[in-house]
Amino acid sequence: MNLETKVDDPNIGIEELNDLIIDSIQDIKGKQIVKLDLRELDEAPADFFIICEGESNTQVKAISDNIHRRLKQEAATFPSHVEGEKNALWICLDYFNTVVHIFYKETRSFYELEALWSDAKLTEYDTL
Repeated sequence: MNLETKVDDPNIGIEELNDLIIDSIQDIKGKQIVKLDLRELDEAPADFFIICEGESNTQVKAISDNIHRRLKQEAATFPSHVEGEKNALWICLDYFNTVVHIFYKETRSFYELEALWSDAKLTEYDTL
């Protein structure tokens, strides 16, 4: 079995998956964490975006690695696609219904995903 394909765990729902992702980000001190609920928007590419930032390329990569490790271990779930790991300016983890965007601070302000999807319901999370 290819370890980079998604494995469905019938015991974990989308909200639990999102909570685990957010907790994984907070583990590595990710900053400016937001969840965008895109379910009410036409032509949205996913149900949720979770967006955060790191203060260095190393932290961005560490956040991505921690999400991947914890979802694999605790939810038997793998991303269908990962993009941006080489430069770690913007790493995107695609978990089908939830897409996680981990930005280097300056890259996040350039792309302004929150402004692009401003019609979505936004939930902010504390930086620990």
